[in-house]
Amino acid sequence: MTRLSQLTSRNLLIAAHDLLASIVALFAAFYIRFEGASTFWDRVPLLLQILPYFIAFSFVVFYFSNLLTTKWRFTSLPDALNIVRVATVLALAFLVLDYIIVAPNVRGTFFFGKLTIILFWFLEIFALSTLRFAYRYFRYTRVRRHARSDDAAPALLIGRAADAEVVLRGIESGAVKRIWPIGILSPSMADRGQLIRGVPVLGGIDDVEDVAADFARRDRPIARALMMPTAFDPDCHPETFLMRARRLRLIVSRLPSLESGDAPRLTPVAVEDLLLRPSHKIDYGRLEALVRGKAVVVTGGGGSIGAEICQRVVAFGAARLLILENSEPALYAITEALAADPEANVVVEGRIADIRDRDRVFALIGEFKPALVFHAAALKHVPILERDWSEGVKTNIFGSINVADAAVASGAEAMVMISTDKAIEPVSILGLTKRFAEMYCQALDRQLADRPAGRPPMRLISVRFGNVLASNGSVVPKFKAQIEAGGPVTVTHPDMVRYFMTIREACDLVITAASHALAPQRPDVSVYVLNMGQPVRIVELAERMIRLSGLQPGYDIEIKFTGIRPGERLNEILFASEEPPAEIGVAGIMAATPNEPPMPTLKAWIAALDQAIGRNDPVTIKSVLKDAVPEFGSSAA
Repeated sequence: MTRLSQLTSRNLLIAAHDLLASIVALFAAFYIRFEGASTFWDRVPLLLQILPYFIAFSFVVFYFSNLLTTKWRFTSLPDALNIVRVATVLALAFLVLDYIIVAPNVRGTFFFGKLTIILFWFLEIFALSTLRFAYRYFRYTRVRRHARSDDAAPALLIGRAADAEVVLRGIESGAVKRIWPIGILSPSMADRGQLIRGVPVLGGIDDVEDVAADFARRDRPIARALMMPTAFDPDCHPETFLMRARRLRLIVSRLPSLESGDAPRLTPVAVEDLLLRPSHKIDYGRLEALVRGKAVVVTGGGGSIGAEICQRVVAFGAARLLILENSEPALYAITEALAADPEANVVVEGRIADIRDRDRVFALIGEFKPALVFHAAALKHVPILERDWSEGVKTNIFGSINVADAAVASGAEAMVMISTDKAIEPVSILGLTKRFAEMYCQALDRQLADRPAGRPPMRLISVRFGNVLASNGSVVPKFKAQIEAGGPVTVTHPDMVRYFMTIREACDLVITAASHALAPQRPDVSVYVLNMGQPVRIVELAERMIRLSGLQPGYDIEIKFTGIRPGERLNEILFASEEPPAEIGVAGIMAATPNEPPMPTLKAWIAALDQAIGRNDPVTIKSVLKDAVPEFGSSAA
C-alpha cells in the first residue's frame, strides 16, 4: 500500500473526485428520501455539521482500500467489487452513527433512517463507478481504434479461448501492438461459435486453410497468425499447423509468457518452442529476495549459460555485477547487452580473466567481495575434450578449484558451480572433470559447515542439468545450418536421446537452488539436479526441423548417421545407481547424494594431478582421475 506521503497529484485528484462524488451521493440520498417534505431542510444543518467528519472518514476508507492508487484505464471487476466494499463500509458507518450516536443522544429519533442509508449505498456505488468506467471505455475504444489502424496486420489467434482473452486484453491495453485479431482457431469444441471480447471463434486449428480462403474471397486477406501457449500442446499438432501456415504465407509469431515480467512482444516461432514441456512454476519473489542489492560474480559470463545468469541477476535487482570472461568478443557482447537495458540499475564490470590463472582470479574476486558467485566458465564440448583432455583438467578441475577457493577467501555467501548430467557415472572427460570439481565443492562445503559456530557458513553447491536449447554448440543451431546448406543433417545414432530445457528456465532454477541452499535451516544438500522432463530422440528432432523448413526428411534433406563419438552414450541419466534422488520441496529441482571423498584425500589427488600436468604425464593423470572417480568408463586417448 502506498504511504500517505507518496501520494501523487494524480492520486490527490482522484481523492477529490471520490470525496465530491460521495458528498453528492449523500445529499442526493437525503433529497430523494425526503423530497417535498420540510424534514429535508430540517436535516441540512446537522448534515453540514457531520459533513467534515464524513469527508475525513471517507478519505481514510478510500486510502486503506487502495481506491486512490488504482489506475482508471485498467478498471475492471475487482475494482468494481472494491467500490462495493467501500460503499458498504460507509453505509455501515452511517448505520452506527444513526443508531448509536446521533439518534439517541442528539435527536431522540433516527436522523438517516434505513431507507436513506440504502439509497446512499446504491448512489455511492454509482457515483464512484460512473466516471471510472466511462474513462475505461474511452481508453478501450481509443486503443482499439489505434490497434485497427492501417499498420495493424489482420491476424488469427491460435489456441484456447482462455489464452485468447489474455492476448486480447494485451491488445486493448496497448501492450501488444501492430496486430488486429479477426478470428480465433481453438482446439476446444466448447469454444466453437463463441465470441471472446468481440472476436469470433471461427473453428478448429485444422480449419486454417478454409478460414484463410474465406477471408481472401472477401478481400480481407489474413497476414499473420499468433500461436498462443495452448497451440503448442502435442494434441494440437503444432508442426502441422506451422507447415500449413507456411504454405499460406502467413507470418507466424508467438507471445512469450508474461509471468517472468518480460515486456510483451511478438517473436518468431522456432523449433525450440515445439520441444518445450510445460515450464516449472518459478517463484520470482524468492529469487529477487536472494539477489536484490547484492554483489554478484559470474565466471564465463559471455557464454550461453553465463550470459543468461547475468541477465537474470540484473533483472532481479543485483547492486553490482562482475563478469569474468577469457573471450574478449564474448565479454564485449554481454556488457553491451546489459548496458542497453534502460531499466537496469546495476553497476556492471567486465574483466578479461582466465580461471586457470589463480592469482588473477583471487585478486579480482577478492577486491570485488561478492555475496554470490556463479561459476559457469568451463570447457564443455565432448568430442574436443576427448582429444584435448588435459585442457579439460586444467580448466574444469583446476579452474573450478581456483574459483571456489577465491569465493571462500572473499567471504561470499555462496558459490554455485554449473555442472552437467554427464557427471553422473561419467563416460567422457567432460563428465569426469565436472564430477571431480563437484567433489571438491562438496568437500569444501562440508569443511565449512563443520567450523565453529559464528556467522552462517558459506555454501558451495553444484547444479546439474542437460542440454540447453539454442546454446552455443548445441544441436539445434547445428541442424539449422545444415538444413540451410541443403543437408545432409548429421545424427550420431538413430536411438540417441537427450534432455533439453530452455536457457531461461535452467538459469532461474540454478538461482532457485542457491536460495534453497542458503535457507536458515542449512539443508544437507550440495548437489542439485534440475528436472528436465522427458528426453527427446535426436533423429525426431532433426525430422521436425526439416519439416518446419517446408521440406521432407529423406526426400529433400537426407539424414545421415555418423556413429557415436568418443565420450558419448545413447541415453543420458539423471542419477547414478548409488545416489538415489531426494525431493526438496521445490518444483523442478531434486537433490542428489553422491559419494563425498574427504578433503585430505582430494588434496592428495589434486597435488598428484598438478605434478603430472607439469610433467605432461598422461598416464599418471589418467590413473589419478580413475582412482578419484572409479565409475569413470571413458576410453579417452
